[in-house]
Amino acid sequence: MIQYLPILILFFIALGFALTNVGVSEILGRKKPSEEKLTPYECGVEPVGSAHERFSVKFYLIAMLFVVFDIEVIFMYPWAVAFKSLKLFGFIEMVIFIGILLICYLYIWKRGGLEWE
Repeated sequence: MIQYLPILILFFIALGFALTNVGVSEILGRKKPSEEKLTPYECGVEPVGSAHERFSVKFYLIAMLFVVFDIEVIFMYPWAVAFKSLKLFGFIEMVIFIGILLICYLYIWKRGGLEWE
């Protein structure tokens, strides 16, 4: 366990640095709130509606589909790196993998999972 001591020391130094900076800025920082400063910032655009507006479930479904397909594409990177050593077996496995992804994509498309209304 003595081998982990430098990592533990570095962790406490980083934690102390962060807490010190937050504390100093809280103590020395100016506090002059105004109406303009208290409005939410929306990338330079005036905010429209309430921040607690409900989103459609469709929004979350499309977001989850994006994450799932994005992760599947990330799985292709190690395969591409080791492609020469995998030879024909690796190629066939990736064709099967992409085929399954294509079937899933077509299923989602036919069910209207990518339609935004």
